[in-house]
Amino acid sequence: MAFSLKPHHSRRLLHSSRAKIAQPSSSNAGNVVAFLRPVSSSLSVLSSSAAQPAAAAAAAAKSTPLRAPRSPLVVRASSSAAAIAEPEGIKINSVPTKPIEGQKTGTSGLRKKVKVFMQENYLANWIQALFNSLPPEDYRNGVLVLGGDGRYFNREAAQIIIKIAAGNGVGKILVGRDGIMSTPAVSAVIRKREANGGFIMSASHNPGGPEYDWGIKFNYNSGQPAPESITDKIYGNTLSISEIKMADIVDVDLSRLGTTKFGNFSVEVVNPVSDYLELMENVFDFQLIKTLVSRPGFRFIFDAMHAVTGAYAKPIFVDKLGAAPDSISNGVPSEDFGHGHPDPNLTYAKDLVDIMYGENAPDFGAASDGDGDRNMILGKGFFITPSDSVAIIAANAQQSIPYFRNGAKGLARSMPTSGALDRVAQKLNLPFFEVPTGWKFFGNLMDAGKLSICGEESFGTGSDHIREKDGIWAVLAWLSILAYRNKDKKPGEQLVSVSDIAKEHWATYGRNFFSRYDYEECESEGANKMVEYLRDLVSKSKEGEKYGDYILQFADDFTYTDPVDGSVVSKQGVRFVFTDGSRIIYRLSGTGSAGATIRIYIEQFESDASRHDVDAQIALKPLIDLALSISKLKEFTGREKPTVIT
Repeated sequence: MAFSLKPHHSRRLLHSSRAKIAQPSSSNAGNVVAFLRPVSSSLSVLSSSAAQPAAAAAAAAKSTPLRAPRSPLVVRASSSAAAIAEPEGIKINSVPTKPIEGQKTGTSGLRKKVKVFMQENYLANWIQALFNSLPPEDYRNGVLVLGGDGRYFNREAAQIIIKIAAGNGVGKILVGRDGIMSTPAVSAVIRKREANGGFIMSASHNPGGPEYDWGIKFNYNSGQPAPESITDKIYGNTLSISEIKMADIVDVDLSRLGTTKFGNFSVEVVNPVSDYLELMENVFDFQLIKTLVSRPGFRFIFDAMHAVTGAYAKPIFVDKLGAAPDSISNGVPSEDFGHGHPDPNLTYAKDLVDIMYGENAPDFGAASDGDGDRNMILGKGFFITPSDSVAIIAANAQQSIPYFRNGAKGLARSMPTSGALDRVAQKLNLPFFEVPTGWKFFGNLMDAGKLSICGEESFGTGSDHIREKDGIWAVLAWLSILAYRNKDKKPGEQLVSVSDIAKEHWATYGRNFFSRYDYEECESEGANKMVEYLRDLVSKSKEGEKYGDYILQFADDFTYTDPVDGSVVSKQGVRFVFTDGSRIIYRLSGTGSAGATIRIYIEQFESDASRHDVDAQIALKPLIDLALSISKLKEFTGREKPTVIT
């Protein structure tokens, strides 16, 4: 089945709270390449008091029984569980349950510590509440996709989701082998297979393992994350849920490709790479990229951070594009991400940063996160900020990437992302949109044909080829730009580098100096009080007020009205915008699993090319000091330093 490219209906140990800015040093990371390691697991979803699987279902199931569970039971049926109306060949149990507090989704699904999800009925309640929130025609006898980033608890969770899906009348589940499928690939599979939607088991860039994070979200039939109208309904239903509809079927062997049938319900285990790879080959000129990647003298490294893109790196970069096998670092997906924090930034991808800032560094370096939707781009001793990355991709896309040969429809960024992309849109005379943080806000614009390329400062970049940000797509986009710029270079000639491209871009558009300070796992009470204080300050602010050397143009709490459906979201970030274009923004992040993460964004535009090489932290220091002073962050949180500086 071919893809339609038209719109569809930290590596190593976890770090302390001390701020860390990666410094140039020389080190070598171990380079390991692997595809999917076979894993198997079983979860006894119903307790011994529940009825055993129906004989007909057991006979129909072709999968081999898997090993005993390694974890406590997390979904139980009491002896009062009752059989309810059954699809053909499947017994459905009604499992009594009660509401559980704290199941409101953030900007990208529900994320908590693993131990929270392992509580009795915790995950099952949320999944059932989801089905209770959807119109039956959106899933009955339909197809849903299931994938995840390979983190701890995914194998058990997959069996729970499959059984509840069957219990609610879903016709078929398409699941990645071993439950693995990157977030961009789930979106791609939903769109190619014309599925009704899909589940993504991931806490994204957050650490994994028994003591760390787990998450779940639902994407709709366009491949985009469910809108707030649905997530709000899910939360409402978690407050009143009383039963879980659970199919009485055996666990499915997710390590074997093929289809297992239970009456008129089936589970197809698919290769998680093939559909996504086909799409990438339709978007990019793989032959052009191969001329660069396989060129003698060009060196490339991709750090998969022991996360899901380890399953994609070898088939794409090595097998298809001709990169050396040792180009893939940390390429074995691991349930705890190799004891690391799979967030591709200067702090947690320090192994890669050390290599790229060391002696004899490769020409190009990149990393992706836990579920494969984020990316970091580096040249020799040169870091590309995510804000600059999306702007540079947009400025070069039409000539470098076949998918955009007719030009982009429009460009968009999240509100905290720097204004570098705005300047590209203005020069190319393209429609431009500023949206709240959260990829779901780009989806409506894409479906309406208004948007092609977009990005977030939080290392997310993508386009309308799917409805999620896409880490490997961003890496391929950069390789396409480099390949195009070097296609006429003869052997031995000096190549156009990552830093050359960035500096040429700044010379044309100016440089938006940008930095983000993250204060992770703050006490929620202090963080909320700080934001309320800032909102009160904004309400009293006046144009022309002086803040040190800066004159206020306006201050507000960002509100967004969707130009497609007219929906309005408010309180999306407190902004102080000054007359010289400088900005300070404060947000509480919704992507963590515990406490509150405060993010402060600082931006200043510089048109003078003689100042473009100044270190961002130096250029922005007066504005950074002002941001900390305005917020009284230390007073409210007790924090002396940020956890991460980008």
